Amino acid sequence: MLNDEMTTTIGTPVQRAEQAPLDADSTDRLRAAIGKLSRRLRPTVAASGLTPSQVSVLFTVARRGPLGLSELAEIEAMNPTMVSRIVVQLCELGLIKRESRAEDRRAATVTATASGRRVRERVHRERSRALGEHVLELAAPEREALLAALPALEHLVELVGERSR
Repeated sequence: MLNDEMTTTIGTPVQRAEQAPLDADSTDRLRAAIGKLSRRLRPTVAASGLTPSQVSVLFTVARRGPLGLSELAEIEAMNPTMVSRIVVQLCELGLIKRESRAEDRRAATVTATASGRRVRERVHRERSRALGEHVLELAAPEREALLAALPALEHLVELVGERSR
């Protein structure tokens, strides 16, 4: 049975014959490009004063909330103590609210406030607009190649997310 997926032998990925292996330089370049792009799109007027970790937690809570603190720490791949500190900071800023669970007063759930959802939307719009303006500066063949790569990049995000759990 032929397909595009890698097979595994005793937990080790095995490259299928019809797939060319990815060289270290290419994976390094891809990782660096994704990281630099992410960092360069990060600064926004709407999120000024917030750390990248605070923005990430706010985005996750606004998008996926209400969430328990342990679930939030797992999604963010952060230490639960760090997540708890960030939650306190975001609560003080009025961007999220923390409520004890009725069934277990020691456990808490966090949700985004209306203000937090507005900040997330403004940051999202600013980043999308900035990216769109830069993409328009690319030559037409580069834009087409970038857009054609979107399904593969989206699939890669899923694969990395599955393996990090």
